[in-house]
Amino acid sequence: MSHLEPEAKIFACSQSVYLAEEIAKNYGVPLGKVTFSRFSDGEFQPSFEESIRGLRVFIVCSTFPSADNLMELLLMIDAAKRASARHITPVIPYFGYARQDRKDKPRVPIGAKLIAKLLETAGATRIMTMDLHADQIQGFFEKPVDHLFASTIFLPYVKSLQLDNLTIASPDMGGSKRAYAYSKFLESDVVICYKQRKAANIIDTMELIGEVKGRNVILVDDMIDTGGTLAKAADLMMEKGALSVRAICTHAILSGDAYEKIEKSKLLELIVTDSIPLKKESNKIKVVSCAPLFAEVMQMVQHNNSISGKFLM
Repeated sequence: MSHLEPEAKIFACSQSVYLAEEIAKNYGVPLGKVTFSRFSDGEFQPSFEESIRGLRVFIVCSTFPSADNLMELLLMIDAAKRASARHITPVIPYFGYARQDRKDKPRVPIGAKLIAKLLETAGATRIMTMDLHADQIQGFFEKPVDHLFASTIFLPYVKSLQLDNLTIASPDMGGSKRAYAYSKFLESDVVICYKQRKAANIIDTMELIGEVKGRNVILVDDMIDTGGTLAKAADLMMEKGALSVRAICTHAILSGDAYEKIEKSKLLELIVTDSIPLKKESNKIKVVSCAPLFAEVMQMVQHNNSISGKFLM
C-alpha cells in the first residue's frame, strides 16, 4: 500500500449512499467506487472498482426493507473477502429484522440470529451498528460488535432546547431502561406508557404510569414504524395536562400512513437520525445526523483506540 492510499476505505450499498458520503466526508477519505450490474430479472452483482487488497473495508448499509438491501450487503461482504480485504466491517446504522430476537410464539424464526450468521458466513470480521432493538442481539455474533448509542447525538440536542419541567417518557414497558438512562443524564422525571396490542402495529389500550401535568415531555424509543404508538401516547399526555410532547426515535422507518399520523398528532416535534432516509419532508420531523458519530468511531477502530468514551449511556 503506497503512502498516497488511505489506510481504510469506505463503500456503500445503493440505498445508503447518502449517509456513507457524509460518513466518508467526516472520516476524511473519498467514498469508494462500487458498481452494481443488474439483470433483467432483478438479480444484481456488486463490483469494487478499486483495489482493497490488505485493507480495512467499511461497508455502510442499513438493512431496512426491501430484502435487497440485506442481499446487497451480503454480496459486498463476500466480494470484499474474495478481493483479499484484511478486515471487513459492515457498518449497519439500522439493523433490520432486529424485532425478531426471540420466539414469542411457536413455529416462528429468530430472524436476528439468522442475519447475524449470514453476515459472519459472508465474511464480516467486525460489526458496527446503532441502537439495536434488543441489546442481546450482540450475543448472536461470534465476532466483535460495536453497538453505538444515538443518545450521544440526541442528548446535546435535548439540552440545547433548555426545557423546564422536563420529563422523559417510554412509550412501552420494554423501553423503560432507555428512558431511565436518558432521565439519569438529564436529571429528569420518568413516566411509562403501558399498552396492549390487538396485533402487530395495532394498539388496543394505553395507560400512563406517572404524572405529566405541567411537564414538557420527551418520548424516547429506538424506532418509529407506523407511528401509532407515539401519536397515541402524545395525545394521551396532552389530555393529561402536559405542556408539550416531543419524541426521539433513532430509526425513522415511517411505513404506511405514519407521516399522516405524525402530522395529525399532538407531537410538537419528532427527532430522528438519518440511519434510514426519509421518504418525504415533514415540518414536524427534525433529522440529527449520525454520520459524525460513525466516522469518529470508525477512526478509533481503525487505530485500535478505545471507543468507550463515546457512550453517554
